[in-house]
Amino acid sequence: MSYPEPDLIKSNGISFLDTKTAFAWKSDRELRFSYLIFRMMQSRLFVLISSFFSLLALKLSIPVAPLIKATVFKQFCGGETMDESRTTINKLGKSGIGAILDFAVEGSTKEFVFDETQKEILRVIAFAKENPHVPFACLKPSGIANVNLLEKVSGGGVLTSLEIVEFENVERRLDEICTVALNCRMPIYIDAEESWIQPAIDKLAEKMMRKYNKERAIVSTTLQMYRTDRLAYLEKLINDSKENNYVLGVKIVRGAYIEKEGKRALEFGYPTPINESKPKTDEYYNTAMKILASNINHVEFCAGTHNEESCHVLINEMKQKGIPNNHPGIWFSQLNGMSDHISFNLAAAGYNVTKYLPYGPVKSTIPYLVRRAQENSAIAGQMGKELILISKEIKRRKNKS
Repeated sequence: MSYPEPDLIKSNGISFLDTKTAFAWKSDRELRFSYLIFRMMQSRLFVLISSFFSLLALKLSIPVAPLIKATVFKQFCGGETMDESRTTINKLGKSGIGAILDFAVEGSTKEFVFDETQKEILRVIAFAKENPHVPFACLKPSGIANVNLLEKVSGGGVLTSLEIVEFENVERRLDEICTVALNCRMPIYIDAEESWIQPAIDKLAEKMMRKYNKERAIVSTTLQMYRTDRLAYLEKLINDSKENNYVLGVKIVRGAYIEKEGKRALEFGYPTPINESKPKTDEYYNTAMKILASNINHVEFCAGTHNEESCHVLINEMKQKGIPNNHPGIWFSQLNGMSDHISFNLAAAGYNVTKYLPYGPVKSTIPYLVRRAQENSAIAGQMGKELILISKEIKRRKNKS
């Protein structure tokens, strides 16, 4: 496995090869545990097979939760409850990194489950209000809405009387969440999902931003930049925020459903909504950051990325425009359990950084963990990069002793 050339990862006074800073929060035992997890995930075949059997075991009620909790859950999640997540939250906070609590439960079709998820998100907001190390809340729309309903609304289908009531309930839940977020002055991210349900999510997010973002970005939408239409949509949002006098909130990511998107486009015979190559997605992502930085008087944004080059693009853009490292409208973010070399070195240099910290009952988080494992194993060199950096730090500690 190769690693990017040093000139890519060392500039602006920040070295993403500084493993001492990156892993200072981990004990030797925790570091070795992370190494074993990434070593397993390095095999794409292993990830595919283990993912299949994990989901099968979930359907058949086979008790695999203890094994999962002791391995991938431990690496990427904070715990089964918010209280269990406090240890990780506090450890991150000591290094100047915020935690975004992500209730990783999704995919239900039952209204009472959506109501319970809404209550949990409200509890997250209340928890975050009292904890300085939790600067944002987040929600996954499919946690409070039936994906089949979102798909029908997105496709312009005619809703039945029951579906009309159900969609009104979706908007009510989201509106109540945003109202509490505003009252608590706790910003919240609305995550992005698959392209065939995203139009409904976009419309809901736009409506909430116009209503709640009069003074600051209490509500932020999420754009997956591997989609061919998102740059144009970003420009549309910026113009809309200026015309309607609200602060635009945006989180940009590359995207989490690339295989699923391609498979569905092929199955239904429509052009894939995904860029034809990773370099094109990288180009879109970096362009989006530049556009957002150029409109910093009208927007607040988060760059969710595990890509060192993109981090330096934004760092350079901020430097050129005279934007301070700790500008309250610009945040970097990575997933908990990954890319500590980015998160901790950025935080040490005074940039605003968060980690997405999923939590929830182990069984309920299995779909999330499977998706993350498949996504990460599909990124060329990602697991190898993690392994190289962890190995470097283990050797550094041995030499020191």
